[in-house]
Amino acid sequence: MNVPDKIARLMDEAEAIAEPKLKQLDRRVDRNQWKVIEAFQKHKVSDYHFAGSTGYGYNDRGREVLDLVYADVFGAEAGLVRPHFVSGTHTIGTALFGILRPGDLLLYITGKPYDTLHKVIGKPGDGTGSLQDWGVRYDEVALADDGLPAWNVLRDKLMTNPPKVVGIQRSRGYDWRPSYTVEQIAQMVRFVKEIVPDVIVFVDNCYGEFTEEKEPTEAGVDLMAGSLIKNPGGGIAPTGGYIVGKRDLVELAAYRLTAPGIGGEVGAMLGTTRDIFQGLFLAPHLVGQALKGSVFAAALFELLGFDTHPRWSDERTDLIQAIRFSGPEHLIAFVQGIQKAAAVDSHVVPEPWDMPGYEHPVIMAAGTFIQGGSLELSADAPIRSPHIAYMQGGLTYAHVKWGVVMALTNMMEKGLL
Repeated sequence: MNVPDKIARLMDEAEAIAEPKLKQLDRRVDRNQWKVIEAFQKHKVSDYHFAGSTGYGYNDRGREVLDLVYADVFGAEAGLVRPHFVSGTHTIGTALFGILRPGDLLLYITGKPYDTLHKVIGKPGDGTGSLQDWGVRYDEVALADDGLPAWNVLRDKLMTNPPKVVGIQRSRGYDWRPSYTVEQIAQMVRFVKEIVPDVIVFVDNCYGEFTEEKEPTEAGVDLMAGSLIKNPGGGIAPTGGYIVGKRDLVELAAYRLTAPGIGGEVGAMLGTTRDIFQGLFLAPHLVGQALKGSVFAAALFELLGFDTHPRWSDERTDLIQAIRFSGPEHLIAFVQGIQKAAAVDSHVVPEPWDMPGYEHPVIMAAGTFIQGGSLELSADAPIRSPHIAYMQGGLTYAHVKWGVVMALTNMMEKGLL
């Protein structure tokens, strides 16, 4: 494959260094795979559940069983899994609009949330129908130096102005901070509920599914949302999202998705049911492949002297591998190299652009079978300082390795390595 000798040697060295972590991830895949199979078996999933529905979709048993399977996999009371969610942001917005009312306070305790959620939160009177436009109040707690909430600040906010909903973003987003383990999320839940016992804890679980053996809804979280074109869709769900959690809260979210009084009782699945079921079945294995690729990438870039987050030896709790570069030229060359490794659109050269929902120009490498599918190998970055690329996904470990090879080769050819 014409891999430069220097890169080939580094690949072998990185893989040898990371071998213990790679084996640990294989064991985690086994346990998550068995958990998913047990949920399928419990609800007696059969081929007739894969039949499509049209119109209102009344009595769509496949859809109903899919909700039950998701609830069990995530240790929740109820689930809402639909192709009608157009993105993770839409799914999160549906959950928040479902449980918040004018005058309620939403308090994000993990700093400023991901860029695309800023417009959902909005500003008072912005005229867009955002949360604040509808009279929902918003506040956030900055993170301490260790990447966790500033506990003293959080305590003061909880005691002086108790929120209706506490929001937690599990993944790092576009920040140089750790993603949160399920145990860290459990610590946050315990902290806030000791002060405000009836607070609703919501988690944005995007990029986190199946990276650990437990999910946040098994650690006291009341409501959680994610995207099917990320981890749980297994690389084949064509679109959609999921919401899981306490039954009454999931029902409120379903009312927001459709209409009050209708909720999750309707909704034609339009031929997507089989792919969503099969994607969930495949997800633990494919998430494991992506995680192994991220560990390998971190090990190799660390050998080259780059700062990575997490480091190869760190515990993983989302798909994202952050790599810090010295300037925009290095960053852009890396992302363009990832694109060159794609099976789809490898001939396309990504360039930074003003992407809707983002506050800075963004460059994205996304040669994927599912448009925007970030369980597939992709990389993106805002063009701003510090110059950090965020690589995620990879349906096969081999593809991630090839992506890293192409990224490094592209940087070498441009005289940047």
